[in-house]
Amino acid sequence: MKFNHEEEENNFSITRYESMLRSNDVKFFDSDEFESIIHHYLENGKIAKAKKAISLGLSQHPTSVNLKLLQVEVLVFEDRLDKADNLLAQLHAIEPENEEIYIQKANILSKQNEHTKAIELLSMALSYTEDVSDVYSLIGMEYLFMDDFENAKINFMRCLESDNQDYSALYNIIYCFDFLEQHEEAIEYLNLFLNKNPYCEVAWHQVGKQYFDLKEYEKALAAYDFAIISDEYFIGAYLEKGKVLEKLKRYNEAIENYRITLELDDPTSFALLRIGKCFEKLGNDDLAIQHYSKTVHEDPLLDKGWIAITDFYMRKRNYQKALYYINKAINIDGENVLYWKRYAKINNRLAFFEEAERGYRKALELGNYELETWLNRSDILRFLGESNAAIQNLQQAIEFYPENAEVQYRLAGIYYEKQDYEKGEHHIRRALKEDYEYHIVLEELFEKVFNLSLVQNIIAQYK
Repeated sequence: MKFNHEEEENNFSITRYESMLRSNDVKFFDSDEFESIIHHYLENGKIAKAKKAISLGLSQHPTSVNLKLLQVEVLVFEDRLDKADNLLAQLHAIEPENEEIYIQKANILSKQNEHTKAIELLSMALSYTEDVSDVYSLIGMEYLFMDDFENAKINFMRCLESDNQDYSALYNIIYCFDFLEQHEEAIEYLNLFLNKNPYCEVAWHQVGKQYFDLKEYEKALAAYDFAIISDEYFIGAYLEKGKVLEKLKRYNEAIENYRITLELDDPTSFALLRIGKCFEKLGNDDLAIQHYSKTVHEDPLLDKGWIAITDFYMRKRNYQKALYYINKAINIDGENVLYWKRYAKINNRLAFFEEAERGYRKALELGNYELETWLNRSDILRFLGESNAAIQNLQQAIEFYPENAEVQYRLAGIYYEKQDYEKGEHHIRRALKEDYEYHIVLEELFEKVFNLSLVQNIIAQYK
């Protein structure tokens, strides 16, 4: 009830303050009211309004250290670090034991990548603060900035010891364990935590994720069941449980869990997609497509949805429908390399070679430098009679795969076809040196070249 009373007072102060601004009739607010008003604006990202409230607050309470500290917070946000630093120095002279001064100074040092110095100041703040959990959390973050996951983990643990409801600290602890690949240690820590907090659904959820990473699916399932017992409305536990059931090939049970999430909250594209995948595994194509369609309708930007429906039709060898859906996907996001790779592959299957080449070229432009992409594009360019473009493409591939025999055999074949025997011999010798067995590439793609006596003579030298 006290919390509700305080919230009502804060809302009243904000309403009264905004009414004053509209009327230009200056009213008096005590410094605590100004603090709550400023915090409200900062939390909602209304920096200009926060600055105006700070200015008015300081005009009525010019000696308020807390209002000046909020002014520092805004200055730091705006990267006016020198001015913030000078103001902090003045405040330190007035209140040398105010922990917020050390915290804000540490914030400035952190922005300047002086993380070790920031930690020193935050450690000093621990001596003066009554809320050590927040300070330990800040220290943990500084260690994270330095990629010191062990020390970060220790400080987040201290934070959680001080406040066992601080789930952000718990998530950060597990993040550190995960980064250090300490899954067994994470489970041990979580079990110790659960001994004291047996109905913490977040901890059970994290135990489940650790067992999932260790591929101990039955144990993961049990952990998610405990998370659901602790909180039957915990959507994340149902989603993760569904993923485990999929791994165990218990698809109908997985669907049930995903459907529960749809009942508890608005439909999520992830749940709809997974239901579709389960139905496809069960051989129910109609319901699979129905859910894939719902997925892309719910979230048109989710590439996994478009890929699922495209791949479904590709597996069915219905390339026309696959092309229809991948074109829709590209119209929504033309910079997605996964879409262009499928676009190229589908057009290749449909013998639309110019479009297929365009797809592979676009994939390369977007940074997809997989060997298969270079090779497929060169084969299509050669088929289209674009030998020079094919050579240029393969020469670019060599930059990424300098010792790849397949690239060299293709270059050799094209140069021989162009009757540039010197370059052809150079590349076939390089190819044979890299991998003799792969000369089958030459035999399959360049049969006439392969049967040339001069080529046979070179191959014979490497047997």
